[in-house]
Amino acid sequence: MKDYKKYNHLFLRAGFGIPVDKLIQLENIPLNNIVDNIFKDSESINPIILETDVDEYSERKYRDLSRKERQERRRKNRQNIQKINTTWLFKMTKDKESLREKMTFFWHGHFACKNNLSKLNEIQNNTLRNNALGNFRVLLTEISKDPAMLQFLNNQQNRKKSPNENFARELLELFTLGRGHYTEDDIKNAAKAFTGWGFNDKGEFIIRENQHDTSEKTFMGQTGNFDGDDIINIILENKRTAEFISEKIYKFFVNETPDKKIINNMSDIFYKSGYDIKKLLEYVFKSDWFYDEKNIGSKVKSPVEYLAGISKIYNINFVNENVLFGMQRALGQILENPPNVGGWAGGKNWIDTSSLMFRLKLPEAIFNSSDLEFEYKKTSDDDMNIMPDEEKEKKSGKNKIRVLRNLKTEINLTGYLNYLKNKNENDTIDELSDFMLQIKLNPDTKNLIYKYSDKSSKENFIESTIVRIMSLPEYQMC
Repeated sequence: MKDYKKYNHLFLRAGFGIPVDKLIQLENIPLNNIVDNIFKDSESINPIILETDVDEYSERKYRDLSRKERQERRRKNRQNIQKINTTWLFKMTKDKESLREKMTFFWHGHFACKNNLSKLNEIQNNTLRNNALGNFRVLLTEISKDPAMLQFLNNQQNRKKSPNENFARELLELFTLGRGHYTEDDIKNAAKAFTGWGFNDKGEFIIRENQHDTSEKTFMGQTGNFDGDDIINIILENKRTAEFISEKIYKFFVNETPDKKIINNMSDIFYKSGYDIKKLLEYVFKSDWFYDEKNIGSKVKSPVEYLAGISKIYNINFVNENVLFGMQRALGQILENPPNVGGWAGGKNWIDTSSLMFRLKLPEAIFNSSDLEFEYKKTSDDDMNIMPDEEKEKKSGKNKIRVLRNLKTEINLTGYLNYLKNKNENDTIDELSDFMLQIKLNPDTKNLIYKYSDKSSKENFIESTIVRIMSLPEYQMC
């Protein structure tokens, strides 16, 4: 196989990977042309729209419901949130949506938010998708007026006589400038500027004028009768915002270890472009440094990247899509349910003893459609009651173990069988490891793969070798 490491690197970082039969078709196409095609493919926007009769966007009417009506409403919201989750994961496997969905996923972690009203989740998910590759100014403004975010950070309770600082604080600390680049007075005055910002029972943004503070405010050295839009404009005038976002994008797409010189160049481009997200990403993916050896295979796959990747790269269809929810729980990342407003820690935090063991056992369970045990970890979705029925709990000593059932899959490896049909067993392992791993395979590990692969037929050898490689610690890197 030609050295496709750089091609794989691009598709793993700008999306969720690429099947081998599609990868080899790119042999004579320059990388920059492929980058252009990736952006062109992501121009279309396909929102997630659920067909549901849960149409309330506010908790206000909840008090008027009977106990039975409340239970039914919670049940439907749980189902819909789970549907958004699995629908989104499926969208990530689509070739022509990969980059847009990868950026939607990035912004989902950046603007971390969760809500138990499914319509608000749907609205925010589509807001992130619509603006994923657009202008950060527009995205920041829209997310600041987003009903899920306004509710999550308590801006519905932000009134001129009793300002609530939650949204203003996170806007500065987590969304734009980063800690240490503002004062407590900046937070207090920003909070006053956002008083009255909320949404109605239709999920529409409104400003409650009688709750809005119209007094003069001083924010980051400027004084005026500022409202929320003014605060956003002042924040974006500060180049520190471009630096903060550029560093997060570098760590997400390139390497967890920041390179200050490169990040400075990125922030210059981002700031001078007026916060053009697409232009910033084009610079990243077309730069020689993006393909440096130190960046290839340097990142731990997040659970979502891992699951979307195996589905896409190996043409795996989960007949019972609800098991995808259980897998996310076991791996430690559930879409639409970040742990807190800071999002997921990422990096090496994705791997601990239980999650690594689950990753190493999962490929065989997927290919054999077998049950799989995993260690139960309490997460905030317990409080939201969105655990699928496919997870059954049993007790084992002091620990709680869940069993993931109904793991039925449909797998199409035709592209791999055709590509490897004339390869001997030794070359098959070499070809598959070169394609599947961004880290060079150890000779001793190669011998173990050969020893435990099924040699009863060509097809079985290829499939079992894929499973063995997917079950390696090295496969967890991208």
